[in-house]
Amino acid sequence: MGGGLTPSAELGRTEPVAVTTNQVAVPSVPMGWASWNSFASSIDYTTIKAQADALVSSGMAAAGYKYVNIDDGWWQGARDSNGKIVTDESLFPGGMRAMADYIHSKGLKAGIYTDAGKQGCGYYYPTTRPAAPNTGSEGHYQQDMQTFQEWGYDFVKIDWCGGNAEGLDQEATYKAISAANDAAAAITGHELVLSFCEWGTGNPWNWGAGTAPMWRTSTDILFWGNSPSAANMLANFDKTLHPSSQHTGYYNDPDMLMVGISGFTAAQNRTHMGLWAISGAPLLAGNNLTTMSSTTASILKNPEVIAIDQDARGLQGVKVAEDTKGLEVYSKVLSGTGKRAVLLLNRTSSAASITARWSDLGLATASASVRDVWTATNAGSSATGYTAGVPAGEAVLLTVSGTEASGTTYEAESSSNTLAGTAATDSCANCSGGSLVDWIGNGSANTLTFNSINASASGVKLATIAYVNGDSTARKATLQVNGQQPTVVAFPPTGSWSTPGTVSVLVGMAKGTNTMKFSNSGAWSPNLDALFLQGIAGTDGNAIIGAGSSRCLDIAKNSITNGTQLTFWDCVGGHNQTFTSTSRGELVVYGNKCLDADNSGTANGTKVIIWDCTGGSNQKWTVNSNGTITNNQSGLCLDAVGNGTSNGTKIDLWTCNSGTNQKWTLN
Repeated sequence: MGGGLTPSAELGRTEPVAVTTNQVAVPSVPMGWASWNSFASSIDYTTIKAQADALVSSGMAAAGYKYVNIDDGWWQGARDSNGKIVTDESLFPGGMRAMADYIHSKGLKAGIYTDAGKQGCGYYYPTTRPAAPNTGSEGHYQQDMQTFQEWGYDFVKIDWCGGNAEGLDQEATYKAISAANDAAAAITGHELVLSFCEWGTGNPWNWGAGTAPMWRTSTDILFWGNSPSAANMLANFDKTLHPSSQHTGYYNDPDMLMVGISGFTAAQNRTHMGLWAISGAPLLAGNNLTTMSSTTASILKNPEVIAIDQDARGLQGVKVAEDTKGLEVYSKVLSGTGKRAVLLLNRTSSAASITARWSDLGLATASASVRDVWTATNAGSSATGYTAGVPAGEAVLLTVSGTEASGTTYEAESSSNTLAGTAATDSCANCSGGSLVDWIGNGSANTLTFNSINASASGVKLATIAYVNGDSTARKATLQVNGQQPTVVAFPPTGSWSTPGTVSVLVGMAKGTNTMKFSNSGAWSPNLDALFLQGIAGTDGNAIIGAGSSRCLDIAKNSITNGTQLTFWDCVGGHNQTFTSTSRGELVVYGNKCLDADNSGTANGTKVIIWDCTGGSNQKWTVNSNGTITNNQSGLCLDAVGNGTSNGTKIDLWTCNSGTNQKWTLN
């Protein structure tokens, strides 16, 4: 899009952030049923047919559960002389095409399963059938994707047992599978929804967006033969919270639901469902639908819970408060203006009151109405927040309708921004400021960088991006905030080249000045109109900056693995560099990992790592007026190893010595 230039608008107009009626719905997170949790590898045509029938007759399909996903066990590893999969027709008469046809005849979508390696999980970890060799797709990626497409399948889960055993690289492998899916679809016209299942081992939240609609962030929530576990449920929930990677049709996946599987109470099932909804997770039921109780059905089909999960804005909830250990508040930004979903989670062994403050949610301190989702009752209104009693181990799920806090508008055409290559300012009568920037992308040099984006505190910000896309399909752009891990953002069609729309992302920013760069090396990006930035105060924290290096404490590659040692890195304001100081003396990152003296060490050289917050004294710290940070258990100082100042310098504990490698600023 070209045209006459218009004067640049002022940078940084402060005004209420309003998500207007031109907000564009993004692809919703998948809902359906998957076979593994109830049947493991004991599946056949009759079993899957019965579940598909029950999905419809129970009202689950009408509630939004559309996928019938056939997991491991459908294939025993046979291929013909051309390498094409051969189905065991004693299990699936007529083959897998007949199975897909039946699922489609019920108005549903069909899902299937494979592995990224040569061998599948059924070979390494047999359950209800003997080990089946050669049940992976390695060496046949495009052939198998094309076969699944030709059979009519709509969804494929790609597991990692073979890939893990062979030591394959997660990112490279799954990107190859994504490319194979695209290549096959160019032939068949029927692209598969990809579900990557490498268990979070390769940090897929760093590279999943733009590659697949969903990716697993943790190990299985329920291993075959075990009963549902609240501990596993909470662990998988914690591991799926990567808010900057979930947006515009790309989703973190904490695994299939355990709702309705023997071992959980109704209250635990509601908590489970609420956690998945607030995180915007895929809702893939795993219970036996033919024997489902009315209570289970009512939990899975609750329309208000589903609406939170399926919200058209497509964002993930974030933790915004934990005033008392184990009493937590999570908030999800919803479509519309001033709309939030709020989950009050009690991880303790005693009932307690938990308060959600409007200011923590990114709402103004003004009257807001509250609705209790599970009881389907209005809970009144308040000017500052809402308090509810929450039983031990349970959660209360709310929706809140209030007023957005103020935010800041940044015009794409501002002279303070950097337009590189072909990127140019053009007129747009319906755009904010009357102008936009077009010709972004289709080459790595053609970029738009918003400069001088100001944040009053480090933390998560809500960025609403106004854009124009007159194509019939989504355009994409790679977004990089400061020097953080980039993410691919999808921009659905807006209807015409003169009609702006908006999508939203959650971004981590540093206190002070930040940049946001948009690019696309291989195709044209949308035309960009403006950014609307709003803080979510409950996520605010601090960067911890070394006095001798001017670099930040950092968790490499956004890792969430317990035991990851902290290092120095250039300060970029990511979630992996933002620490919250609690009243309990903890320094918390990601909302659920604590700065930790490894193995409760008290000797010089003890590694400083991240670990699940336990309340131990090895996770308690004192920020001193002289710039040092001391560990309460050992009395030793937070220390840059060997007086190092370069990126990658490791952090440990050492006897306090007043060196600059032991002096820190919280910013």
